[in-house]
Amino acid sequence: MGIVGWIVLGLIAGVIAKVLLPGRDPGGLIGTTIIGIAGAFVGGWLSARFLDRPVAHQFFDLTTWGSAIGGSLVLLIIYRIFFGDSRSSRR
Repeated sequence: MGIVGWIVLGLIAGVIAKVLLPGRDPGGLIGTTIIGIAGAFVGGWLSARFLDRPVAHQFFDLTTWGSAIGGSLVLLIIYRIFFGDSRSSRR
């Protein structure tokens, strides 16, 4: 799977992560999209490096999707911890 495939997978993983973890993010849609793409890359790397589950070169592989969504969730949680919801504190 090439770089374009990973970007598409990251976009979809970011949307799924956002559905699983709803709420307002400081970055909005663009920030969540970037987090999804980065999460796909990070999740794939962590899966191959530490879990001994290398991602397949196929787009429709369950391990690849699981690692991409998991990476996106982790990055979204970290993003919320560090940046929080800056909109709710302004009134």
